[in-house]
Amino acid sequence: MSIYFFYGDEDYNIELEIKKLKKKLLDKNFASMNFKIVNNPPFPELISLLRTQPMMFGNLMIVIDCESYFSKTFEDAQLDELSNALENNIESLCIIFRVVLPRNDGKKVDSRRKIYKIITKNAQMQEFATFKTYKTEDISNWINKEAKKHEITFEKEAVLTLIEQIGNNLRQLAQEIEKLKLLAYPKTTITKKMVKEICVSNEDLFGFADFLLKGNKGKALLEFQKLLEKKHPLEILAAVQTMLRRWIIMKSKSRELSMFEISKLTGQHEFVIKTTLEKMKDTPLKDLVALKQNLLQAEYKIKSGQSINHVDEVELALFAS
Repeated sequence: MSIYFFYGDEDYNIELEIKKLKKKLLDKNFASMNFKIVNNPPFPELISLLRTQPMMFGNLMIVIDCESYFSKTFEDAQLDELSNALENNIESLCIIFRVVLPRNDGKKVDSRRKIYKIITKNAQMQEFATFKTYKTEDISNWINKEAKKHEITFEKEAVLTLIEQIGNNLRQLAQEIEKLKLLAYPKTTITKKMVKEICVSNEDLFGFADFLLKGNKGKALLEFQKLLEKKHPLEILAAVQTMLRRWIIMKSKSRELSMFEISKLTGQHEFVIKTTLEKMKDTPLKDLVALKQNLLQAEYKIKSGQSINHVDEVELALFAS
């Protein structure tokens, strides 16, 4: 049995690594039956999983999301049983322990716990972290490598523009690269103009939100309609949510943390933080929080099926008094 322990706040890279292992270890003819994901299973179920035989020929891969294990207490007898199960493994079984941490919150897996020591003693460990200091060179290299996988190339200015508009979220960057490939076809070079055409930028969002928070709902609505030309309302909602989360952190932490420390929390360049704080100087923190709460309620209604008209639901949340 091969055992892995993947943890960190860059869930996209964890997902890519699992896909690579799945392709490498599982027979493609039986992959759907010999792959499962289990979320924080109770201890008896965990032990049972560690002793599971494949349903068909080939290997079996089980991904165990186990974040809660590092905050609960296990009895010594349970830990001994876990250790024994990991050490006396089944050759055809691949276990992946996975802990996805909140993005950019600076949290770590508690390495002092006995369960951590037992898992890491038997597993191949790998941490997947975001670009904490938002180094443009590192993200540029990642974008160029991802583009190469899609058989396209980016002009230098296009890379920088993509970083300015998206930030350091690798999953979102990957999604935009796929869209840009379709936009460029049959060409294979991505330009700055293409990036601006397809990506909702921080500048677009701020122009919209600035009008909204100042009470200029007429101009805010016009900006919202422009955004709808590029994105589905749920994508706009998600982008605004991300933007508001960053702004709330900036606004609430600006008096106690340095620009560098805020940069680590938000994944944005210090210059962007400085200019954003300047623009928000007259915007009360409570207004940002209230807007975010409205959007959370709209998102819940849409995803739970309580609201069918997505545009109307998002508009109601954005322009509520």
